[in-house]
Amino acid sequence: MLSRQLVQSGSPYEPRVGFSRAVRVGDRILVAGTAPVQPDGGCDPDPGAQAERCWAIVAEALAAAGTGIEQVVRTRMYLTDATDVEAIGAVHAAVFGDVRPAATMVVVAALIDPRWRIEVEAEAVVDSADGAN
Repeated sequence: MLSRQLVQSGSPYEPRVGFSRAVRVGDRILVAGTAPVQPDGGCDPDPGAQAERCWAIVAEALAAAGTGIEQVVRTRMYLTDATDVEAIGAVHAAVFGDVRPAATMVVVAALIDPRWRIEVEAEAVVDSADGAN
């Protein structure tokens, strides 16, 4: 049976809701919905800055699971305003460059915190020789 590596980020929602920022099982790493929360709990109102913060948190979770952005094969972006597509898409392109994961971007009615304009998810696949459990 494959072991599970749980990655925590310190989000106050993790223990209250009962989830991990990321879970690694074998060669797969799944990163949970990630919001643009700053360490002090603040949230920049700019959608591009929010996207940058989300992907920075995802990168930290991937690193804790033993990999990086270059192994991401799938992303999902949930936006609350369709007018943010260009700004958020530009950040995705800057972060992922030639990695070019399969990506989904959808507009939703709302996210948990009304300050959040984006929430993201990511999935990575790593070579089983890269420390897989």
